[in-house]
Amino acid sequence: MPPKKTCKTADISSFFQKRSTAKPTPLKVKEEDGQDAMGQHSHNFTVKFSPSDRKEFTIHCNQPQTVLEAIKSNEISKKKMTSPDANIIIQLGREDKDIIVPTHFPCCCIGDSESLIISCKSEMIEKTQNQKHKILYPKEKYIVFYIDTVRGLNAKTKEIFQSNVVKQYKRLCVYGENGMTTVAEVLRRDGRFSDHLGDFTLSDNENLDSLTLCTQKVNDSLDQKTYKIQLDKRQSNGNLQENPSNGAQRKCGERSAADIAQQRGTSVKTAMEKTDSQSDTEIYELLCQQFPDLRKWMESRFEGDSYQKELELREQNFGKIQQSFSEVHRIKKMLKLGESVCKITVGDFSEGTGFVLFNRFILTNAHLFKEHVDEQKVLEDGIEVCALFNYEDPQPKTNFFYFTAKKRFVDIDHKLDYAILELNPEGLKSNQQAAKFNVPGLLGKVGPLPENGEACIIGHPAGGVKKMDPTFVIEKKNRKQPINSHLAPLKDTIFMVLSIQQTLKNKGIDNIMIGNKAENDVITYNTFMYHGASGSPVFDGLGRVVGLHTAGYTYGFQNHKEHVIEFAIPLLAIVESFVGNLKGNRNNELLKRVREVAKANQWLKPLLGAEPADVEEAMDLD
Repeated sequence: MPPKKTCKTADISSFFQKRSTAKPTPLKVKEEDGQDAMGQHSHNFTVKFSPSDRKEFTIHCNQPQTVLEAIKSNEISKKKMTSPDANIIIQLGREDKDIIVPTHFPCCCIGDSESLIISCKSEMIEKTQNQKHKILYPKEKYIVFYIDTVRGLNAKTKEIFQSNVVKQYKRLCVYGENGMTTVAEVLRRDGRFSDHLGDFTLSDNENLDSLTLCTQKVNDSLDQKTYKIQLDKRQSNGNLQENPSNGAQRKCGERSAADIAQQRGTSVKTAMEKTDSQSDTEIYELLCQQFPDLRKWMESRFEGDSYQKELELREQNFGKIQQSFSEVHRIKKMLKLGESVCKITVGDFSEGTGFVLFNRFILTNAHLFKEHVDEQKVLEDGIEVCALFNYEDPQPKTNFFYFTAKKRFVDIDHKLDYAILELNPEGLKSNQQAAKFNVPGLLGKVGPLPENGEACIIGHPAGGVKKMDPTFVIEKKNRKQPINSHLAPLKDTIFMVLSIQQTLKNKGIDNIMIGNKAENDVITYNTFMYHGASGSPVFDGLGRVVGLHTAGYTYGFQNHKEHVIEFAIPLLAIVESFVGNLKGNRNNELLKRVREVAKANQWLKPLLGAEPADVEEAMDLD
């Protein structure tokens, strides 16, 4: 059926305007010759070569590059900047000794008409960065924040900068890719911070009680804020460990938590309330005294170098998966299967991913619709469900197709968390002149859950463009390993370990562990596919769709969540439920169509009672 009209890009602009916090698509990879084909990056800023210099030179930047590269593109700059790059300080703004940026700072993050002041020092300020293959992103993909040169709690005696010269300035401007890099990685690659910084936290200058762990991924909550670096007590004297039992280190008259807890009947909580001493090591020892099994549990969970061995094993596994999915024939196969994947929006309150099962019927997660479906499986008035296909470019200039869905669900099951909808053929809109839309359905590709091995997820994380994430199946017997990976770096902070463990337990993570009721009901893996990717198909190494990407187990800090393990619902279980409901409702017409599409699939044959045949139906609208 031909479409009623061709839709302009602006008609579905809401699909493209939402900001994504998932891994962004690189704007370019810098080549050796420094040339860039994008041609859309253009802005100006001014440069002075000393604070007292009255002359300002205008730098025109017309391609994505670092700020130092942009400055050196000017011949006058080249002549004036004779010192090594590592000795250069770039001050941002005209305010005296306020903010300095690294030489590798993305030029796109320098505001139009901004003023920079260049200083060349006699010593190394910043470890030089290899810019040859630096990946550069659009400005909106970066989070920019500031590190105060005044050191925070327990950091007064530790050198945290490569050079003391930076202490002449108030703040160091740093940056990271939104949702991609941790705070520790940002400071480590910056080049101006000490190589021996170790573990640290950031305290917000505006709210000292707001702390950010160095293991946290950079996100919107950090943007444009200023932080002080603070350390654990044991790191405060260079690399020396502070002995919490050393009475000479305490103020006169100060009693430790252990001292108070020695009193008969005094609990750890009461001891902490009566003392200012909050050494994690001391309290851990106290807890081990009161609960003898605790030490045994901690040592068994984090025995020896098991954590490092586990990381190495996971890196090896992931390397094999990447190598496998880099084979051209597999990439082609996944791209073809990915044509069936679409972005789903539910009114203005929810978005996710879905894919074509067969013909005009799409599958996604039921939780996207929350409480907006009545007992008759009808979506409440005023809410429109839309599906966008071929959304693979941030700028919607490629061929896309856009549908609305019928208000009544074909099937919905909140326990298995799936929903099947039918798209309106008359609701097709496209920016193509030729409106033929032919997408392969995946019902005939359904397969069993793999015990281990390769997996690949295709979806729209954070409502952004379609992405593919090769990963590997976490075997049932190994599902505790991701938890240990998160807890092991925190093993010296016993309260945090216990808190995270309890949070995960409250969310039901024990249910999927081996020996528990839901161990066979899901497939588990790690992925960057978070919010907006619910409803994505999960493929095995043979290209069979085996699961519906549904959710994950998380724990959170302020304005941030850490993802431990994600899971998918088996497609065979969903199809079995769907077919059973069709039979129960005596929907023979649709059941016949399902059988016709899926009868060639050996895994679906027991569910459908169909004879093998070479049949595959696509979503074909003329």
